[in-house]
Amino acid sequence: MKNKTVFVTGAAGFIGSVLTRELLSAGEGIHVVGLDSMNDYYDVSIKEYRLRLIDELAGGKTDAKWTFIKGNLADKALIDDIFARYKPSVVVNLAAQAGVRYSITNPDVYIESNIIGFYNILEACRHSYDNGEAGVEHLVYASSSSVYGVNKKIPYSTDDKVDNPVSLYAATKKSNELMAHAYSKLYDIPSTGLRFFTVYGPAGRPDMAYFGFTDKLLRGEKIQIFNYGNCKRDFTYVDDIVEGVKRVIEAPPKRTVGEDGLPVPPYAVYNIGNNSPENLLDFVEVLSEELVRAGVLPEDFDFDSRKELVPMQAGDVPVTYADTSALERDFGFKPSTSLRDGLRRFAEWYKEFYM
Repeated sequence: MKNKTVFVTGAAGFIGSVLTRELLSAGEGIHVVGLDSMNDYYDVSIKEYRLRLIDELAGGKTDAKWTFIKGNLADKALIDDIFARYKPSVVVNLAAQAGVRYSITNPDVYIESNIIGFYNILEACRHSYDNGEAGVEHLVYASSSSVYGVNKKIPYSTDDKVDNPVSLYAATKKSNELMAHAYSKLYDIPSTGLRFFTVYGPAGRPDMAYFGFTDKLLRGEKIQIFNYGNCKRDFTYVDDIVEGVKRVIEAPPKRTVGEDGLPVPPYAVYNIGNNSPENLLDFVEVLSEELVRAGVLPEDFDFDSRKELVPMQAGDVPVTYADTSALERDFGFKPSTSLRDGLRRFAEWYKEFYM
C-alpha cells in the first residue's frame, strides 16, 4: 500500500470511516480519496462526527493524505472524473443503501445506489486501463450475509448456492457479486467481494438493532425482539471487519490465463464474521448490562419489563453464521473481539456522544 491512492466510497459511513482512519494511520505515503453522499437515511451528525475524526487524523479536509468529496455514487460523470483525476490503484466500494427492512418500502434508492452506483464503479475500473495505463490493481467491495437468505446449512460458506434472496437489499448485493465476476472475466479486473456479518461498534448505524434498542431503552420504551427471541446473529465488531478488509486489500486475486487463452477471472468472495452466532435475547441482556455499567441506564434498570417478543419480520432470517475458514486459510485472520468487549466500547461511546 506504500505510495498508493485508495478510493474509498462510503467514507463517512460506519465501516468506511474506520477503514479510512486505519489506512491513514498505517500507510506510508498513502492518499485516501473518500466519497460520500451524506444522505439522511440516518442521523447525519454521526457521519459528520466520523468525518471530523478523519480530518483530525489527516490534518485537514484536503491535504497530501486525505481528500473528501461529497457526491453520489450514481453520478457517473463524477465517478469518471474522480478516476481520471486521482487514478486510484485500489478501490474499496463500501457505499450502498443498507438495511433489509427499508428495502421493502423504499426500493428505488437500492437500485440507484447498489446497482447503478456499483455499475459506475465497475465501468470506471474498466476504463482505468485505457491507453496502456496501469489502472486499478484491486477492487474490493462490500457484499452481505443477507445473500444467504434462509439457507438451512450452517455455518454459511461461500461455496453455498445463494440464488434465493428474501429481500431486495440481498438481491442487490448478490447482483454486485455477479456483476463483479463478469467484469473480472471480461476486463481482467482483480476483484474481491466481502460478505459482512452484522457489524456493530462505536459510532455505528442508528438503524441497527443494538443502536435502536439503546435509544428505546433510554426513552423508557419497549424493544421488540423478533421471532420470539429465536434469532441468532454472527455479530462482528467493526475493528475486526476493518482488519479483514485491510488484509484483503493487499492481496488481490492473481491474473492468470486459461487454456483458451482468455483471462481466468481474478475474482474472489470471502465471509467476514465472528464465526460465533449469539442468541438475540443473550445479546440484548449483555447490551443492557454494559449500558448500565457505562452509566447510560440507571443501576436499578428493569430490563425484563422492557422487552417484547414478536413474530419474524418480512425479509428477515432466523440465523446468520459465517464460515470463515477461507479467510483464515488465505489471510491468517479470524475476527476475535468478544461480544461483551465490543458492546462495552459501544456503550462507552454512546455515553460520551449523547449524554
